[in-house]
Amino acid sequence: MDLKTDKNIRILVIDDDQQLAHMLVEFLVKQGYQAIAAYDGRDGLTQFEQGDFQLVILDLKLPDMDGLEVLESIKAVDSRAVVLIITGYGTIESSVTAVKKGAYDFIPKPIKLEALELVISRALEKHTLFKQLGIFRGLTLALIISVPVWLILGIILAKILLK
Repeated sequence: MDLKTDKNIRILVIDDDQQLAHMLVEFLVKQGYQAIAAYDGRDGLTQFEQGDFQLVILDLKLPDMDGLEVLESIKAVDSRAVVLIITGYGTIESSVTAVKKGAYDFIPKPIKLEALELVISRALEKHTLFKQLGIFRGLTLALIISVPVWLILGIILAKILLK
């Protein structure tokens, strides 16, 4: 599956700089993704809870909430969510904190679109791997549960037929 041409990939941009958010959404749509913007933390969380997003691009500084709070809330809703943090106020400390809280990567402003495109590609690959791992775990669990059931049924049938 080519992630760039998959029209079902949804990306949420949460940034109070409406001009930047709009530019990012336009860029993502041109790349073949579905993208929408939210301009504050609360609206972003509402959008995230209502949508099925494979990636969130989140500004660290928002007017109503700290970006790290939004990150924590997103991770509380979906621990496998892939979140990229963007900020014009990046420090090593803030990037380390963001990654410790579950951010996939930390991108400083001004954003270089070529670099962003590469990070998005890697982030979406991670999301796909998480999804595939979840399917594999589900199949493994089903197999683990079904084998003893069939084994017990086989023993019962063998006892009945051997009588």
